[in-house]
Amino acid sequence: MQPAPKLERRAVVRALLADRGELMVIAGLGAPAWDATDAGDHPLNFPLWGGMGGAVAMGLGLALAQPDRRVLVLTGDGELLMGMGSLATVGVQRPHNLAVVVLDNEHYGETGMQPSHTAFGIDLSAAAKACGFAASSLVTTMQQVATLRADIHGADGPLFAQIKIAADKLTLVLPPRDGTHLKNRFREALLGKVGHFQR
Repeated sequence: MQPAPKLERRAVVRALLADRGELMVIAGLGAPAWDATDAGDHPLNFPLWGGMGGAVAMGLGLALAQPDRRVLVLTGDGELLMGMGSLATVGVQRPHNLAVVVLDNEHYGETGMQPSHTAFGIDLSAAAKACGFAASSLVTTMQQVATLRADIHGADGPLFAQIKIAADKLTLVLPPRDGTHLKNRFREALLGKVGHFQR
C-alpha cells in the first residue's frame, strides 16, 4: 500500500493563518518562519532567526503572560526535537490559549535535508499526548487542517498537531532580519505605542 501523499507546507500555513485576527505567532527557526511570512508578514509574527529549539518555550511564556490572547507556535520537526523538554513544561503549565503546530517534513531542512528522527518513526503527537496536552493529533489532510485552524482560535488547550508535509525545497520568503525591529513591532502591536517603551 502506498503512503498517503504529504501536504504542501505553504498551502497548510496559508490555511492556518487565514483570517487570523489577533492571533500571535511564534515561527520557529528556518522554513516555518519563511512559511509564515509567505502567508503575509504581520506585526504579531515573531520569526526566530536563531535559538533552535526555543520556539515552544517562547510561545509558552507568551501564552502565560497574555492569557486572554491566542498563541500559535508554528515550528518544524527538527526544531522541536532540539527542545523536547518544553513539551513537558507546557503539560505542567497547561495554558488554555496555546497551540503548537509542527510542520513535519521528516528532515533537517536548514542543514542539508538529513533525515530527522520522525523519518524513523518517532511520533511527536504521541509525545505531546504523554506530556499532558489537552489534545494532540496527527494531521494528514487539508480537511483536518481546516478543523485544526478552528481549534487554534477556539478550543481549550494546550493543543498539539503534527502535520505531515512534503520535503519540498521552496523559494525563500524572508521576514525582516533585524531582531530589535521584530521585537519592537511585536510589542507595539500587542501593547500599543505606550507598551513599546515599557521595561
